[in-house]
Amino acid sequence: MNSLNPNILESWYASNFQNELKGRQILFEDIAPLIQNLSSIFEKEIIGHSENNIPIYKISIGNGSKRILCWSQMHGNESTGTKALFDLFNFFDSEDLAIKNIASTILKECRMEFIVLLNPDGAIKFTRENFNNIDLNRDAVDISAIESKLLRNCLDTFNPEFCFNLHDQRSIFNVDGQPNPATISFLAPSEDLERTLTNGRKETMSVIVAMNSLLQQMIPNHIGRYTDEFYPTATGDNFQKLGHNTILIEAGHFKDDYNREKTREYNFYALVQGLYFIASTSNYSNYEPYFDIPNNNKLYLDIIYKNIKDSDDNVIDVGVQLKYSVINSVLSSYKCIECTGDLSNYYANTIVNGENLNINDLKLSNS
Repeated sequence: MNSLNPNILESWYASNFQNELKGRQILFEDIAPLIQNLSSIFEKEIIGHSENNIPIYKISIGNGSKRILCWSQMHGNESTGTKALFDLFNFFDSEDLAIKNIASTILKECRMEFIVLLNPDGAIKFTRENFNNIDLNRDAVDISAIESKLLRNCLDTFNPEFCFNLHDQRSIFNVDGQPNPATISFLAPSEDLERTLTNGRKETMSVIVAMNSLLQQMIPNHIGRYTDEFYPTATGDNFQKLGHNTILIEAGHFKDDYNREKTREYNFYALVQGLYFIASTSNYSNYEPYFDIPNNNKLYLDIIYKNIKDSDDNVIDVGVQLKYSVINSVLSSYKCIECTGDLSNYYANTIVNGENLNINDLKLSNS
C-alpha cells in the first residue's frame, strides 16, 4: 500500500515541527515571517488579497507531473491544517536522510501548490465566514467572495489531479462505536445526490485508505468518516464533480488537546502519507476499505456534569461544549450547554460529579 514507517515520522516530528505556530487562532501575521523565511526550494506568490485587503499566498514546490492543490483555513476558525502545512514545509526542507528519501519521491513525482490561510479575515474574527459573512465552503457555485474567486482561479489554471481540503471539526464528534473523539475524519465527497461511486471517488477513497492505514497504527480507533451527503454548493463536492479528486481532512479533538497540537501532528502524518501514496502509485483500485472506516457520531462532549440539580430540583446530567469568541483581540473559550438529561450513552473529555451542584452554579452561557 506504499505505507510509510510511523516510527520514522514520529521521531523526526518531535524536534522538527514548526514550533513558531501554536494555538487555535492562526493569523496572517503569524505565518507571514515563516513564508518569508522559506528556503529557495519553495516558490512564493501573492495570488490576491482578502476582502479586508490581507495578502493570500500560494506556496509551490515539486517538479513532477502529478498536480496536487491544497488549501487551509477556508474557514477562518479552522487552523489545524495551516499548522500542519508549515510542518510539511519543514519536512520537505529536511536534511534527515530517511525523511529526505520520502520527500524526494514526492517532489520528483508531484507538483504541489498550497494556499495557506485562504480566509485571513475570518481568522481575525475566528469565524467560518469571511469579512462579508460568506461561508467560502458554500460559495463554490456562486463564487461571490474574492477568496472563492482566487481558489477557483488556482483550480482552473493549475488543473490538479488531486486536491486536499483542510478543515477542523467540532469536538462533539466521536468515532461510531468507540468512546474516543474523532481526532481525524476523512471524506471522499459525493458528486451527486445519489452518492454515485464514480471512478474519481474511488481514486479519492484509495488515497484515504492509505492515510487511514498509517493513522490506525498511531491512534487506533480515533479515525472517523465524515458524512458523504451531497451539498450542491460545497467546495469539495463541486471540485470532485469537476474531475479534481478532492480529499477532505477534518481535524478534530484528541483528549485534553484543546489547542489541537497533537491533532495537528496526526494531520501532518496524514498529509505526508497521502502525498507519498499519490507520488508512488498508479493503482487506485484499493478503495473498498474506505467503507470500513467508522462513521462520525455526535456523542462526545467536552464536559459532562453528572447528577446535577436543575432549576426545578430534578437530577440530570449536563453536557457542555466549549465554544470560542474573540474579545478585545484575544481568543477566549466559554462553556455552552449542548444537551441535558440522561447522558449515560455519551462520552466526554472530562466527567465531573455534580451531585452537590446546582445548574445555576456553573454559570453556563445558556443555562
